[in-house]
Amino acid sequence: MQTIGERLEEARKKKGISIREAAEATKIRGDYLQKFESNQFDIGLTEIYVRGFLRTYANFLKLPAERIVNDYAGLGLAEARPRASGREVYGRMEISTTTPSDATSRTPPGGEPPAEPTPTPRSLPPRPRAGSSLPTGPDPATVFKYVKIGGGALAVVALIYLLKALWPSGGTPAAATPAAATAANATAPRTPTLGLVALSPVQISVRRKNADGTDGDLLFSGYLLPDQGMKSVPRPGPVFIEASAAENLMIEINGARKNLGQLLGTGYQRGELPAP
Repeated sequence: MQTIGERLEEARKKKGISIREAAEATKIRGDYLQKFESNQFDIGLTEIYVRGFLRTYANFLKLPAERIVNDYAGLGLAEARPRASGREVYGRMEISTTTPSDATSRTPPGGEPPAEPTPTPRSLPPRPRAGSSLPTGPDPATVFKYVKIGGGALAVVALIYLLKALWPSGGTPAAATPAAATAANATAPRTPTLGLVALSPVQISVRRKNADGTDGDLLFSGYLLPDQGMKSVPRPGPVFIEASAAENLMIEINGARKNLGQLLGTGYQRGELPAP
């Protein structure tokens, strides 16, 4: 039975094309394709990229892509690769309590345990006797008088701060400032966005396209899941978008959603979106 690499190499040679031509057509690096044909699948990428590249290359060579991917999965190479441990080690907090036995153990040999401190009695104020001339408390009328004076002073201070807040030193009422800020925000141009919605797990990267056609700044890179909802990515101009499985990704532009696989094809794809 032929190996995966032998089937890929035989199909490519029947089409009469070189590794370089296949790489240009599939947008997959030539050294990756050469390793696939040599049955070397450890190319330094994650498992989802390896499967996506194999599926794309098989579709290009008119081979049964799902059978190729299933045969690769049957090799068990993904399980043989070491995986990083997902456990985290947390520090411990030890709390020590002192018991009577501990206190006894700290008694010096041959010595007496420390004596308990004797509480100092507090002297209570004398209670007025019936018929005594001692005062029993402040005069309610005097207390009410001071309360009125303190409340009036607080009201004056609060009024001064309120007037300063409404009319700052510039002479322009502060109430006009939020309205001006709202008008400025309404007239400021908004950067167009690109919506990304995963139908199934998919690895995505979005980059700005430079004026010379090369890759520019990375706008987004990550692994999206269906339960994460829509991811909004800035779209300041033409961008390049890459997906490990284009059929698993929906893109939303100006409220309209389209399947990336229907626009570019299934499997790993790289495409360009024009400027908004």
